[in-house]
Amino acid sequence: MNDALNTGPGYARPADERGFTLIELMIVVAIVGILAAIAYPSYQSSVEKSRRSDAQAALTAFSAAMERHYTDNGNSYLGAAASGADTGAPEIFPTQAPLDGSTKFYDLTIGAATRNTYTLVATPKGAQAGDGALRLLSNGVRQWNKDGAGSWVEWNQ
Repeated sequence: MNDALNTGPGYARPADERGFTLIELMIVVAIVGILAAIAYPSYQSSVEKSRRSDAQAALTAFSAAMERHYTDNGNSYLGAAASGADTGAPEIFPTQAPLDGSTKFYDLTIGAATRNTYTLVATPKGAQAGDGALRLLSNGVRQWNKDGAGSWVEWNQ
């Protein structure tokens, strides 16, 4: 009898036949594809949030460095940037975040500084570029330009 014809209900493969049918493999591939399509955007969102948290932590540490600069320089935030300037890349703190040796996703700058106030800015770059800038003001206000269009919101997330 021809085994190829015995494929109806109740047919069991002989013990010496092993492996998967093409339809079984196609079902598994479809399931894996569906799971990947659901999981990948969630993963990307988590990675972006993690990088944003690194930049927020760097801005907080940068703020502490600005306060040290203030007390060391006659109660003034002026001159904390490179070459003694008041704005631009900091002289007193690393210029990129995260602060460890990993890939950098934010540029840190002094956006504005006066004798009594400052604005610190973390500008996203590379894979993080679409995330919107972060800023920390000398009065403790923490903001995120979430949509990249200039509307700043509190950086709660």
